[in-house]
Amino acid sequence: MVAEGEVVAVVVVREYDEKKDSSAVEEMENRCEVGPSAKLSLFTDLLGDPICRVRNSPAYLMLVAELVVVGGGEDKERREIVGAIRGCIKTVTCGTKLSRNGSNKPLPVYTKLAYILGLRVSPSHRRMGIGLKLVRQIEEWFGENGAEYSYMATENDNHASVKLFTEKCGYSKFRTPSILVHPVFAHRVRPDPRVAIVRLGAADAEALYRRRFSSTEFFPRDIDAVLGNKLSLGTFLALPRGAAWPAAGGAAAFLASPPESWAVLSAWNCQDVYKLEVRGASRVRRALFKTTRALDRAFPWLHLPSVPQVFRPFGFHFLYGLGGEGPNAVRMMRALCGSAHNLAKDCGCGVVATEVADREPLRLGIPHWESLSCAEDLWCIKRLGEDYSDGSVGDWTKSPPGNSIFVDPREF
Repeated sequence: MVAEGEVVAVVVVREYDEKKDSSAVEEMENRCEVGPSAKLSLFTDLLGDPICRVRNSPAYLMLVAELVVVGGGEDKERREIVGAIRGCIKTVTCGTKLSRNGSNKPLPVYTKLAYILGLRVSPSHRRMGIGLKLVRQIEEWFGENGAEYSYMATENDNHASVKLFTEKCGYSKFRTPSILVHPVFAHRVRPDPRVAIVRLGAADAEALYRRRFSSTEFFPRDIDAVLGNKLSLGTFLALPRGAAWPAAGGAAAFLASPPESWAVLSAWNCQDVYKLEVRGASRVRRALFKTTRALDRAFPWLHLPSVPQVFRPFGFHFLYGLGGEGPNAVRMMRALCGSAHNLAKDCGCGVVATEVADREPLRLGIPHWESLSCAEDLWCIKRLGEDYSDGSVGDWTKSPPGNSIFVDPREF
C-alpha cells in the first residue's frame, strides 16, 4: 500500500517486449547523446525494431529499465522506459596453438564471447545506478549461457562509459581499433586498370576465410552464417590484371599458388538495419559541404571530393573481413574500397565504413576522412569465469594485440 500523497518510484529491469516497447525505446534513445559532436552517431532504427542490430547473432537478448511510479495523487501507476541494453553471444578465435602433426601451422583457439551493445540511459535519469543495473543483469544472462568473456566498445573520450565499465564493472582496456569512414561521392570512383575484381561465391569465400583468417583475433566460428546472411552483399577479391580465381580446387588451390599480391573484403548492408546522421556541425561547415556537392554534380568529370547529405538520416555499408598479402596488397585494397564505394553509390548510401586494428598494415589502402572517422575506438573486456576454450591460451584479457582483428558486421 502507498500512503496518500506518497510517491514510490522503482526501476525494474526486464526483457524487451517487441510489441509494446519498440516506440518507447526508440523515443528514449533519440534523446540520448550517442557520440561526440560532429561524429557519426546512431540516429534511428529503420525497421522500427531496436533489437535488430543483434537479431542476426546466434544468441541475443535485449533488456530495458522501466521506471514504475506509484502514488502522488493518481490512481494508476505510471511507467516509463529509461534505459536499454543489448547483448549477444558467439564463438570466436581468442588465440592460436601449434598443430600436433608437426606442421607448425597455427590452429585457432576458440572461446565463447559475449558482446554488450547499445547501453543507453535517458539523460534525465543518469547517475542513478541504472546503467550498472543493466550491465549486471545482462552479464548474468551471459554467464547462464556459458560465455567465458564479455566485451564492449565505446569512444575513448566517452569518460562516463569508460568509468562505468572499468571502475564499477571490472572491465579492462583491451584493444583500440580505428573506425574509418569515407563519404560516397556523386561520381563513381575510377577502377584501377592494373587490378581485377572478382566476386566470390559464398562457399569459396567461407573456405578462403577459414583457411587464411581463422587464426585472426575475434574471427567468428560461424563465418558461414555471416556470409550467408541476407544483409551480406558479397565477398570481393582483388587480383593483378590477368590473374583469376582457380577454376578447380577453390581456396586450397588459390592459397597453394597465390598471385604475387591480392586482397579481399566483404560488404554488409547496414542501411537496412539503422540510419546515421552527423550532429553538431556549424552552419559554415554545412554550407561548405553543400558547395562540394553542387560542384561535383556540375563537373562530375573532375572527380571532386564531395560530402553527401549527412545532416539527415542516411544509410551506409560496412566493410569487414579485410585482408591480403604481397607487396602490392595496399594497392589491391584501395581498388577494392573503390569498388565498394561504387556499390554503395548504386544503393543510395551516404558513407562506407570499416573498422581495423591500429596495427593493420592494409589500413594505408583504405580511403577515409578524418573528420568522419574515429581514430581510437576503445574495446574493453572482462573475464566472466574459467576459460573453457579448446586449447588454453591463459587469460585472453592479458594477451598482447596482434596486427589484425576480425570485426563481425553483425555487431557494428
